[in-house]
Amino acid sequence: MNLTLGVGLGLGGGMLGIGGGLIAIPVLGLLYGMNQHLAQGTTLVMITPNVLIGFLRYRQRNDIDTRAVLTMGLTATVSSYIAARFAASLNAHSLQHAFALFLVLLASYFAWLSRSDRHDRRPAVMLPAGFHPLLGVVSGAMSGIFTVGGGLVVVPALVTLFGFTQTQAQGMALALVVPGALAALLSYTQAGNVDWGVGIPLAIGGVLSVSWGVALAHKLSAARLRLAFCAVLVGSAVMMLALK
Repeated sequence: MNLTLGVGLGLGGGMLGIGGGLIAIPVLGLLYGMNQHLAQGTTLVMITPNVLIGFLRYRQRNDIDTRAVLTMGLTATVSSYIAARFAASLNAHSLQHAFALFLVLLASYFAWLSRSDRHDRRPAVMLPAGFHPLLGVVSGAMSGIFTVGGGLVVVPALVTLFGFTQTQAQGMALALVVPGALAALLSYTQAGNVDWGVGIPLAIGGVLSVSWGVALAHKLSAARLRLAFCAVLVGSAVMMLALK
């Protein structure tokens, strides 16, 4: 069952550029009764190899700014580890509701992008590359707290503030998540919040299917990808709020 679930999560994660973790966290809570800390830590086991493979597939199809990725990845790694240590000290129930609110806010933003004519154009004023480290810090902090927050923040920021295409941004976001996920996984492991027996089969299933998701992403328009992103965000938020 875990292997099959991993295949589905890898497919969805590859398509949306989020490694499947966004969907996995509430699913682990519903199916296995995991609290928020354990679900997030276990999800990191699956995320790490998925996002690495996903990035390599996106890189084959897009012009990825490697320098920007490395710059953001360095600052994201540091902030992710610190944020994960902080998240481990939070009440699991409060963290769960904060995560749901975070998803709803992001879904609202993506819905606004989908309704705006601006989402298919390059921004009139783009931020310089000097802001990349700051975006890395924010991404790492979100990844450390919510395990999947980094990619969700980076994608719209890279599109609307730095002028990258939707698929370029998704590929860069996946690369950025790799070091942050490793740092967060170390922190969650030290806190005893990882179920390796569940996480490893999920990771294997995801590795088998994430490339299919990336291929599907390149067959969809940017607008449809954003709408799919919105639907997943809202659905995950509803599942989070349904958990006791």
